Amino acid sequence: MSTQENETPPHHTTPEGTEPPQARRSRTTPTRAAGPDPYSHAPQGRGHGTRSPADRNGLAVAAMVLGVIGWITSIVFIGGPLGVIGLILGVAALRKSKRTGTGRGMAVTGLVTSSLAIVVSILVAVFMTWYANETQECYDPGSFRQYRQCVHDQLTAH
Repeated sequence: MSTQENETPPHHTTPEGTEPPQARRSRTTPTRAAGPDPYSHAPQGRGHGTRSPADRNGLAVAAMVLGVIGWITSIVFIGGPLGVIGLILGVAALRKSKRTGTGRGMAVTGLVTSSLAIVVSILVAVFMTWYANETQECYDPGSFRQYRQCVHDQLTAH
C-alpha cells in the first residue's frame, strides 16, 4: 500500500486569506447552543451522580468499615467489640438515611457485617471455652508431641 492511497485531499478549495471573515471565524471558533456539552466526559449539571460532601452519610461509612474489619478480625476476638460499635453506628446511620436519603446501602452493609462479626466472635469464644475445658489436663506437656497426643486422647475419649 502506498502513502498516496491513505492521504485525504484537503477540504478547502479557496486559497487562504480569500474567504470572507465570517467563514474564517466560523471555522476557527464553532458556535453552539448554550447548555451541557455533549462531548464532555465531566458530569453535566445537577443530579448527575455527583454529591457534595455534605450529602454523604459519615455514620454509614464508619459502620461499614467497622463491620468489615470486625468480621475479618472476629476470629481473634477483636471483631466482637468492633462489631458492637459498628452495629450501633449502623442503626444510627440507618435512621439518618431515612431523613436524608443517603447512605442506606452502606448502613445496611455495616449492620450485616457487624452482626456477623458479633456472631462469629461469640462462636469462637464458645469453641475456645469448650476446647480449654476438654484439654485442661494437657496444659503442662514436656513437648509439643506429648501435647498433641494428650489432646488427641482427650478429644477422642468422649
